[in-house]
Amino acid sequence: MSENKPLDFKSLGLSEDLLSSLKKLGYEKPTPIQSESIPLALMGRDVLGCAQTGTGKTASFVLPIIDILNSQKSKARMPRCLILSPTRELADQISEYFKKISKYHKLSVSLLIGGTQLGDQDKELNKGVDILIATPGRLIDHINRGNILFNDLKILVIDEADRMLDMGFIPDIEFICSKLPKIRQTLFFSATLSKEIVKIGKKFVINPKLVEVSPPSSTSNSISQKLVKCNNKNKLSLLENILFSLDTQNTVIFCNRKKDIDFLSKNLMKKNFQTIP
Repeated sequence: MSENKPLDFKSLGLSEDLLSSLKKLGYEKPTPIQSESIPLALMGRDVLGCAQTGTGKTASFVLPIIDILNSQKSKARMPRCLILSPTRELADQISEYFKKISKYHKLSVSLLIGGTQLGDQDKELNKGVDILIATPGRLIDHINRGNILFNDLKILVIDEADRMLDMGFIPDIEFICSKLPKIRQTLFFSATLSKEIVKIGKKFVINPKLVEVSPPSSTSNSISQKLVKCNNKNKLSLLENILFSLDTQNTVIFCNRKKDIDFLSKNLMKKNFQTIP
């Protein structure tokens, strides 16, 4: 297990432009997974990373990818980076994070997820995309239609690998990887690192550097936990009371289904909460 290092973002080897962006956005200190993973990614190493939810895994690959790709231009239908995510909600979160961080960089980001017409996504691909964020099923749809070429792919990210396993996506990922250049950089991240996940990870990475910053069964020290029991009848009113009592500017609420997100967002807006579904 890696030791926590008291570093700042500048010491990780990031460019001055990216450091300026992070400063403007209020980012000061990297988390342990970021401190360990970012320098390795910038060196071009494959990474097999494990860290719990809430520890900053997304920035561990977003930041180095921005620096690595920033000096070149994309080509039509040839993404230079592919990020695979198990759900469209997670894919959308990664996309928004990229757009937020790369605001001062000229990198294009495209989402290939369900809920959007294939034709609209095809038009985006045709314009040229630097960073492609996709769920496995929708990406395979485009591959089978001949909409994407991976000749220029430099980086593959497999995010939330343990959820990919739970949702039965590993055969899809194997199919996708068979279409990618063998010479590439692969960043493989998971919230847990069981023997099965390590075995699966080694199918996709070459001589990876293992980065594990928290035990498989632990929760991030940055997260406080509390269990509140309720039934479906009073769940919404109880959640509203909790939100009113919180002393925080931003709150993230996770739901199992998209329709639950839409329902919750509409009801919270009626209570004068500003929501982004």
